[in-house]
Amino acid sequence: MAKDKKTNANENTDISKSKAKREERRKEIAKDKRNRMISRIISIAILVVIAGVILFFAGKSIYLAAIRTTPNSDMSAGLTADGKIDGVNVLDSLTLADYENITITDEDISTDDQVQQDIDELLEEYPEIDYNVSLEVADGDQVNIDYIGTIDGEEFEGGNSNNAGYDLTIGSGSFIDDFEQQLIGSHPGDDVTVEVTFPDDYDDEAVAGKDAVFAVSINGIYKTPAFSDAFLEKNGLATDEIRTVDDYRAYIAKNYYEDNLRNFLSSYIVENSTVNSYPKNYVKIMKATTKANDEAMANYYSQMFASSGMQASTNVWEFTGDEDEFAYEKSLNERANDSVKEAMVYQAIFEKAGLTIDMEAVKAEMNETN
Repeated sequence: MAKDKKTNANENTDISKSKAKREERRKEIAKDKRNRMISRIISIAILVVIAGVILFFAGKSIYLAAIRTTPNSDMSAGLTADGKIDGVNVLDSLTLADYENITITDEDISTDDQVQQDIDELLEEYPEIDYNVSLEVADGDQVNIDYIGTIDGEEFEGGNSNNAGYDLTIGSGSFIDDFEQQLIGSHPGDDVTVEVTFPDDYDDEAVAGKDAVFAVSINGIYKTPAFSDAFLEKNGLATDEIRTVDDYRAYIAKNYYEDNLRNFLSSYIVENSTVNSYPKNYVKIMKATTKANDEAMANYYSQMFASSGMQASTNVWEFTGDEDEFAYEKSLNERANDSVKEAMVYQAIFEKAGLTIDMEAVKAEMNETN
């Protein structure tokens, strides 16, 4: 009986083990199915992403080709013989600002800052050397110096100013090593010993990589002159109409005033007018002529930079500062709309006032100007 119980127990143990193995095998199969399913899903997802990227760039290229503006340099395109937008009734397409009742304050067209900036820039063009020994050379100063350079006690070619006086701006990097910095703190009349080392790749192989000593004489420091009647006379700026600084200020203030007034009125009228409907055809033409102008300017500067060994823009949107061609086309559309709006405003004022153009008089004035 005990033997039968033992036999039954062994049989039950074998059954449990077999059942456990089947369960473990079932789990392994299920796990393998899950892994295959996950791998399939991931593969499909990757393919979908790749397809999406391909479709995105393909769609982007197609869309870009559709919106890309073809440049046209014909500035008269879309205009009538007398310069109006062809086929457009601007008075119906535009709500014009009330340009007959504009309030302008002195602040709106102030010339004070412009006049002072003009004078400051003028004075900077005519610096005067000052020999005052109390002055001290500072970084950024323009100084006049003479120098004699030696290597191992011997003068070398090109190292002597021969008392001709040399104008040097401190901090400009015009001279090798820290030559300029060693002059800071000196005064007109001082003799300064400057020790430098020529670069190893210096153009003149005879001095490249060698230590040199320069005996430098500080002749004077350039200073911005005072704005005075004498300054105008001395520098040939005085005329029959401009004899004093007050005359000069009044003259340039008048010019700035007229410009400021014109710009203020133009900006005010354009900004306060509303376009009800843009002439699509002329906007398209304006985009084409604007792009042609952008490309012409980009080519001009590219050639100028290339001749100077500088990196130039490789395309028109780099030249205009746009991120890419999409951004450029968007910007181009906005600029074209702005130009068209301005043209519509001017044409509306012209027509509302009942003005006409004498083209023969215009041509005669142009010929006279040229």
